[in-house]
Amino acid sequence: MKITSTTPAAAVLDAARAPGPVAMTAAAEEAATRAKTYGIASVGVRTTVHTGAIGYYVAKIAEAGLVGIGFVAGMPNMGYTGAKGRAVATSPLAVAVPAREHAPLLLDMATATIALGKIRQAKAAGTPLPEVAAATADGTPTTDPERAALPLPLGGAKGSGMSLAFELLTSVMVGAPILTAFHWDDPAGREHRQSALLIAVDPAAFGGATDGFLADVDATLSTLKGLPAADGAHYPGERGAATARERAEHGIPLAPKVWQRLTEAAGERGVALPPTVGTSTAERA
Repeated sequence: MKITSTTPAAAVLDAARAPGPVAMTAAAEEAATRAKTYGIASVGVRTTVHTGAIGYYVAKIAEAGLVGIGFVAGMPNMGYTGAKGRAVATSPLAVAVPAREHAPLLLDMATATIALGKIRQAKAAGTPLPEVAAATADGTPTTDPERAALPLPLGGAKGSGMSLAFELLTSVMVGAPILTAFHWDDPAGREHRQSALLIAVDPAAFGGATDGFLADVDATLSTLKGLPAADGAHYPGERGAATARERAEHGIPLAPKVWQRLTEAAGERGVALPPTVGTSTAERA
């Protein structure tokens, strides 16, 4: 990987097809380091592969006391309002805001109604998909995970527009367009790749003390939590933080088919499996 920069607050990381977690972690560290000096910094990532949950990388920025913002674009795998078949990517957005007493706010969402991973999970578990979340290859909406070929955009034209905007802010910004190359039927354009933009912001750069900002974030989240309850108000990232604590202590639940595939793969490669606790529906690894 190589980092180039023409201005102190911006850089491009050419990932050279490095794994997404490697490239994105490096980009997050670079953005955080520059933001601590210049108040705000952005790092574009060119030609990485599957990045996974981008909330992880903006959360790492938040751990440094900074606000983290991230966008990712990839291969077209989602419908676009008014077009047939795979048109744009399920390009996600993530925002992390640090707090002092509360778990950080962590918004991590795709521009699709449902993530591809959720479709695969539903297929493995044999459970139906939500209405208007996925479609067959010809664009017909379906709740059958066996027939689902692509997710549909969140909010129709809204999700479509967000995905297109994120392609421009990432791939096009770093000089490596994905969308056009894919639809031109250039064989090289079908090679899997992703691009990203990570932004780190130092709250202190806006004239206030960091401690004061964190206190105000806590107050804001406490105010939300104190509103009259219906089903109980949760802010983005709150449940995820609780789930992370629970799974760190008790293990990660896996669908039986997933555990079977992992067991087979481990056996083929001579990899020892972690200890598990079996249940009637899943294993915990």
